[in-house]
Amino acid sequence: MAEIAFIGGGVMAEAMISSLIDRGVAQPSEITVGEIDAARREYLARTHKVGVVSENAKAAAGHADGTPVIIALKPQHIDALRELKGAGGGSGPIVSIAAGVPIARLRELTGRQAVVRVMPNTPAQIGLGMSVWTATAEVGDSSRELVSAILGAMGRELYVHDERYIDMATALSGSGPGYVFLFLEALIDAGVHIGLQRDQAELLARQTLLGSAALADQSGRHPAELRNMVTSPGGTTAEGLAALEQGGLRAAVAQAVIAAHAKSRQLS
Repeated sequence: MAEIAFIGGGVMAEAMISSLIDRGVAQPSEITVGEIDAARREYLARTHKVGVVSENAKAAAGHADGTPVIIALKPQHIDALRELKGAGGGSGPIVSIAAGVPIARLRELTGRQAVVRVMPNTPAQIGLGMSVWTATAEVGDSSRELVSAILGAMGRELYVHDERYIDMATALSGSGPGYVFLFLEALIDAGVHIGLQRDQAELLARQTLLGSAALADQSGRHPAELRNMVTSPGGTTAEGLAALEQGGLRAAVAQAVIAAHAKSRQLS
């Protein structure tokens, strides 16, 4: 593989870099990161053996023909992409993981028409991420295959044909880990409330969520069917589920996703 450029070297950029190297999609010598923070540059170079530069334009100029420039900036720093106009480099696409920054804005800032917009999520840090992406017509088949391989190195990836689905994915899979962590925290606290030691409650709750998600994924069964399998008539699970329904769990989850979607559209 030829040179891949990263603009920004934060947590998500590092997750992508680590996944690319671990899965053999790219070698450290084939990755260059543009990062303004000197301490962060030193850390990335030391930890991952990648090339680092302080100027975004220099990083972009080094990427090879057909390979992507991956934009891993925070949305509030996205104007720094103006530095890429006329920076040279290959003809590969701009691949942005900046939340809420639409394709039109990315084109305006970079002067490039071949743009991929991605919504990853934080489990990408351990190779279990979910990335939803779309691409403009100017992104060729070979570049699309490369983007798919890059995102697949972080977990699973899903291509959508319309940018509006990115905002929907932001509300569900992008923000979803936050909802899950809140439920996990509540489950742990409830365990402590009924008398478990906190370390015991944490172990039970984490493994229960992990195992339940894996069972749903690997069995292919509908969640309702799996729920019924553990719910005996008149039993403890039935009693607990009734309390959750009375507390409005389904409605609260739906409102969370709807609110996050509205916010994502507002940011876009």
